[in-house]
Amino acid sequence: MNYYLDIETTGLDELHNKIITIQYMELDRNTGKSVGPLKILKEWESDEKTILKRFIEDSGVGDKYPFAFIPVGFNLQFEHKFIWQRCISNGLQPIDILDRPFLDLKTVGVIMNKGEFKGAGLDKITNKPESGGNIPRLYSEKNYVEIESYIKKETESFCEWLAKLYVRLPKLRYEILDDLARKN
Repeated sequence: MNYYLDIETTGLDELHNKIITIQYMELDRNTGKSVGPLKILKEWESDEKTILKRFIEDSGVGDKYPFAFIPVGFNLQFEHKFIWQRCISNGLQPIDILDRPFLDLKTVGVIMNKGEFKGAGLDKITNKPESGGNIPRLYSEKNYVEIESYIKKETESFCEWLAKLYVRLPKLRYEILDDLARKN
């Protein structure tokens, strides 16, 4: 099953910063639209180890069947390195979210931005209002309501964009195939 996957952290260093939220939501594999509720596991309600364990147990990401949890996200390498390292730091068996099928749309964003990485952030190519750069500050201020609001807006923006890609990219495929057929 396809699942939107994202995390929020206290910084960019997986060795010294921690995961403060893990959010995931089941997506329809043919439309990209949500088919289940957004689950937000919050470190401030327990601890990092607990939310990692709960994510692994409840999501299916630890399942041996590789299609039980197909992560769909933007720059999944970030989630991967944090989940892997923070599992180790918390004495848990590390989970590799990239050793199974996955859909990382960062590549699509870069191509949409004419091959440029700079300016290809999710906040630059969707209606997401801002980057997550202020999450560490909000966390240190214990402004959890604002963090949750950011997560919900980000999820909504990503899913709207994903649904549009599911409609438009197949059409592009057929256009390209038609162009190639005409040339041959």
